[in-house]
Amino acid sequence: MMSDTYKAAIFRGVGHVDVVDLPYPPCGDDEAIVRNVLTGICGSDIFAFQKHGPESRIWIGEEFGHEAISEVVELGKDVAGLSIGDRVFVNTDKAMRDPRRVSATGGFSNYLRIPQCEVGYSLLPIDNDLPVRAAVLFEPFVIGTRGVKGLKPQPGEGAIVFGAGIIGITSAIMLHWYGCEKVMVVDFSDYRLENARRLGFATCNPGSEDLKEKAFAEFGSQRGYPGEKCKARYYVDAVGVKSVIDDFAMLAPRNGELAIVSVHKEPASLDMTQVNFNNWHIHGCGDGATEVLWPEILEMMRSGRYDLASLVTHEFPIDAINEAITLAGNPNLAQKVCISF
Repeated sequence: MMSDTYKAAIFRGVGHVDVVDLPYPPCGDDEAIVRNVLTGICGSDIFAFQKHGPESRIWIGEEFGHEAISEVVELGKDVAGLSIGDRVFVNTDKAMRDPRRVSATGGFSNYLRIPQCEVGYSLLPIDNDLPVRAAVLFEPFVIGTRGVKGLKPQPGEGAIVFGAGIIGITSAIMLHWYGCEKVMVVDFSDYRLENARRLGFATCNPGSEDLKEKAFAEFGSQRGYPGEKCKARYYVDAVGVKSVIDDFAMLAPRNGELAIVSVHKEPASLDMTQVNFNNWHIHGCGDGATEVLWPEILEMMRSGRYDLASLVTHEFPIDAINEAITLAGNPNLAQKVCISF
């Protein structure tokens, strides 16, 4: 028998999350109730906790969290295609029928009611036999996959990913999965770069290494404008700072491509003559609904080629969510921090 109440995290503003008891929801005929099992802390959660702002799409006084892997505990009589105990992903921008909740589906709540539940739209089934620490990375892989697919990576090409946070790592994995011969991850955190190396990627810490020299050594160089450029064709900005755009301009060869999957809080500029003469292609965060990308992300996860579970470095109970978000914001101590129910 279910409890009359459940634990839910409520965002109160910068540096303050309350954990409260809410009444257990009823399940209508076209609805489902899911229990969140493990929920990742996203960069938007960290940004809201540290600074807050409309970019986070997390709202004061409301439930939040959106990287949950959940299990079905109740089904209305009109919901087909699921069974009790099935593992699912609560589809961020579809499940609640409220686009305002794209970053705040309630992943930091123990239970969720899914209105007008449709399998393959509201809830996306996730293999029960995948390690939950791997499955919880599904939503970050959606972001990384969107950005990477926009580059249309070709087998044998090289790629450089700026940022060894979870979006940078998922981008690097998908570039490799789609056939890139070599991928290099660039970051100032030796802690996170070690995780990237363990997954088989080349790395560079610009704080202690010369990025241009390292890139040329890994990928080779060729003539460009102005001067020598790196032969790596694909670049991913998973950081969102001006210096990354400068580094792209320093390295990118003719027909080089940049996917910007981060959120820049301040303006960055590019020399339009370089864009013109080098014929660079610059993309945003990419296209592809979560439910469209879902099958190929699951295919990659099922392959077992990558030790995904190792990227979850910390788990906290919901009552310690303030401590958990604080740690998640420290790139020298954590990779992916999760709330475990």
